[in-house]
Amino acid sequence: MTLWEKAKAELIDIIEWTDDSSDTLVCRFPRFDNEIKYGAQLIVRQSQSAVFVNMGEISDVFTSGTHQLTTKNLPVLTTLMGWEYGFHSPFKSEVYFVNTRNFTNLKWGTKNPVIIRDPEFGPVRMRAFGTFVVRVSDPAKFIREIVGTSGHFILGDVSEQLKNLIVTRFSDMLAESKIPVLDLAANYNELSAFLTGKIAPEFLEYGLEISKLLVENISLPLEVEAALDKKSSMGIIGNLDNYLKFQSGNALESAAKNPGGDASAGVGMGMGFAMANQLGKMVTGPQDPSPSAPPSLPPEGSDSKYYVGKNGKKAGPFDGNAIIGYIKKGAIGKETLMWKEGLAEWKVAGSFTEFESLLNSTPPPLPE
Repeated sequence: MTLWEKAKAELIDIIEWTDDSSDTLVCRFPRFDNEIKYGAQLIVRQSQSAVFVNMGEISDVFTSGTHQLTTKNLPVLTTLMGWEYGFHSPFKSEVYFVNTRNFTNLKWGTKNPVIIRDPEFGPVRMRAFGTFVVRVSDPAKFIREIVGTSGHFILGDVSEQLKNLIVTRFSDMLAESKIPVLDLAANYNELSAFLTGKIAPEFLEYGLEISKLLVENISLPLEVEAALDKKSSMGIIGNLDNYLKFQSGNALESAAKNPGGDASAGVGMGMGFAMANQLGKMVTGPQDPSPSAPPSLPPEGSDSKYYVGKNGKKAGPFDGNAIIGYIKKGAIGKETLMWKEGLAEWKVAGSFTEFESLLNSTPPPLPE
């Protein structure tokens, strides 16, 4: 330091710190040889504290306001230095300004998955993340335990340690809670409150206060989420056999209303019927009758299998009940071609005696 800079520093009688950053926690006031003039003005702004350190030992702590540095305002330092009758010469002391405002929207998250035992899915790997809010609640303890002699201490110097502490306590809490995976989303508030209360005392050991901690999301591996999506889809569809029959009936009804449709529509209808029939068999599967009860009687018309011809394409086979349903819907009329085992050629539906009465009582489809 030059002679002019030394002289200029000695003339300064105002000690203050204006923070133009967003992450500074502690800043040591720069002063030549740490000399402070008697009667100097100390200005501590809102959300700040000023900590005086003399000979490596914390002496006095000032909160927000304007303070004139005299023996009356420095009781601890005055006692340490033995100034019984006051002093009027410069004294040496380091001044640390501590930012005590809330630091918000700090992120935490699990670097590696947490393995828990779920009662429904068994061992499951889970990840979680959230945010927390922290502030310096005890400036003297924070400097003593964390900052030390650092002249400029930022949030990043301690944030990783805080995140690791949160993740460790969260992983332990999640495993001990034994909350089912599907119920975790309904317990985010409870988990956040419990975790905050659990780690707050550990933050206080560093002179820090965690005022809010949020669990924002707990996620499953992608393959597990995909399996859950499939299970949800099956639950929405319900009975797959009935769903396929319903889709086939709609296809046949649409074909009946559009007899002049192109060949691709007929092919799609035929494939739809075939898939419905085969998938229906796969879903339902063979069912053995219960040994304690006789098998149920077959429904009317189910002893024969019928094929239906539309637009030069055939669909089937269908049992009698399916044919009756299509006749009632108007998808099969008297002139619709049908065939069953034992016939030498295709015949119109009106020639089948088992469906004659129903066809005569069912009006034909409306003309286009």
